[in-house]
Amino acid sequence: MLVTTVLLTVLLALFGYVIHSLRQHYSYWKNLNIAHDRPHWLMGNFDGSTIHKSVAQCVQDLYDKYRHTGPFVGMYWFTKISVLVVEPSLMKHILIKDFSKFTDRGMFNNPKDDPLTGTLFNLDGHKWRSMRNKLSPTFTSGKMKIMFPLVNQIGQELVKVLDKSLDNSDIIEVWDLMARFASDVIGSCAFGIETSSLKNPKSEFRIMGRRALTEHRLGILGVGFRLNFPEVARKLHMKETIPEVEDYFLGLAREAVDYREKNNIKRNDFMDMLLELKNNKLMKSESGEEFTNLSFGEIAAQAFVFLVAGFETSSTTMAFIMYELARNEEIQAKARAEVLEVLQKHNQEFTYECMKEMMYLEQILNETLRLHSVIPFLHRQALEDFVVPGHPNYVIKKGMYAIMPTSAIHHDERYYPQPHTFNPDNFSHEKVAERDSVLHMPFGDGPRNCIGLRFGKMQVIVGMALLLKNFKFSICDETPIPMKYSIKGILTCPETGIPLKVVKI
Repeated sequence: MLVTTVLLTVLLALFGYVIHSLRQHYSYWKNLNIAHDRPHWLMGNFDGSTIHKSVAQCVQDLYDKYRHTGPFVGMYWFTKISVLVVEPSLMKHILIKDFSKFTDRGMFNNPKDDPLTGTLFNLDGHKWRSMRNKLSPTFTSGKMKIMFPLVNQIGQELVKVLDKSLDNSDIIEVWDLMARFASDVIGSCAFGIETSSLKNPKSEFRIMGRRALTEHRLGILGVGFRLNFPEVARKLHMKETIPEVEDYFLGLAREAVDYREKNNIKRNDFMDMLLELKNNKLMKSESGEEFTNLSFGEIAAQAFVFLVAGFETSSTTMAFIMYELARNEEIQAKARAEVLEVLQKHNQEFTYECMKEMMYLEQILNETLRLHSVIPFLHRQALEDFVVPGHPNYVIKKGMYAIMPTSAIHHDERYYPQPHTFNPDNFSHEKVAERDSVLHMPFGDGPRNCIGLRFGKMQVIVGMALLLKNFKFSICDETPIPMKYSIKGILTCPETGIPLKVVKI
């Protein structure tokens, strides 16, 4: 009887302690008298996300409600105490001026047990800095110029496939078509293989690529655990990549490496550049820092990040561009005129220099990335306590996430008049010159911006230029107007497809 009473008392005490700790944890911002919304005990400020609204909409709602209350809003990134930055000046501190205090993303990675998680996007600290220094020379304008013919070749295939599809119907689902184009580009440039996704929508590369983006070990519970407790997950040797995806992409990378090294093959693609980093005997960064060559696991992971970071973003952006051009035929005609004029000046030869001259097409790309922000927010993790300049009561504590709501900024009328109207003139040379860079961050900003920025833009502009040269796009009865976004996942994408009427010119 006495033992039972003692055990019951201990259990009640433990229960009381847990309840007290949770109350303290979720009262953090209330106790500091900083603007916040009451969080859910498990979902934080994302209660209802992926069920009633998207994660991006949860962030947008917080921003709209509290954007005038201070430099940041108190929030909970699921169970983690975090801040939602609402002042551009603070974003600039985090991303650029005080970058050394916010270098990490705090993402789960476990390269030892799960090689494909060792991507540049996931790495932190010295490992990130070393890998960034190694990879930066592979993304220069000169390297993009070398890879341009490969992308152009797949763009020409895109035109042929779309032309043939018009034999069956003039209503084309462009989001799917752009996904197949992006799949072929990434397969060719990152893994050095012909995936033939444009010709075969059910190609193995495309199917496995989709699974890599949507399937993870232990499902949503595993994702949540690794997100909230990355260090614990690493110590438990947890893996994120499902076995089939891991085997497939490690196998592709191994075949590419072995074949090229054995036969001395060069394709002037990203894999070639990774092999150079693998085989160089002496490697130094621009600052003179020496670092080791890439291992096979690192090669596979960096090729893989092309897929996870570039596939969905590029294909969805291209689909949104076509959607907006179909709705704004005057803008479409102006863009087509620019493409034809540039190509005529270069005797119809589409070169890297041609692409750089298509300035209006780049304005269209930037405006699309503003209006339909595929990546709706950025995040960084504080490495030390950071007192917001000019606001001594606002402190971002060590370990907290700082969420920067890029999509909300892109739709703020203070920075973009008529923010819900598609207007490429928002990115004229004059408008860009007078606007702070942190007010348009589809690729991030500062030292940890998207390393593949140039490649992503090249892929999109090549595809769009070739499509505009050969086809005209318009809306049809099936076109979703207004656009309805999916509430699943974090990236901004259509709820369904984007059917458009296509006519060959």
